[in-house]
Amino acid sequence: MTGTLAGGLAARHIRVPKEALWSEVEGRIENVEGKPFITAIHVRYHLTVPEGKRAEAEHVVGIHEKGCPASQSVKRGIAISWEADIEEN
Repeated sequence: MTGTLAGGLAARHIRVPKEALWSEVEGRIENVEGKPFITAIHVRYHLTVPEGKRAEAEHVVGIHEKGCPASQSVKRGIAISWEADIEEN
């Protein structure tokens, strides 16, 4: 998902160096019928965008998941959520 977000930002000419975009990912594992299953994944992005690009970056964060093959594949059985901490420099 982080790669898809980076690609969406680049497509809108929002320059974000690799070190200015990173993510933390948490998974929830639950016992389902006696077996451990991943039931949810939460991604928290951290990114720094150029001054004046916050609104565009927020838009990309809001839509990136729809174009992410990993997310689209996994969400059939695992709830996926995300949020972003966006700073401008």
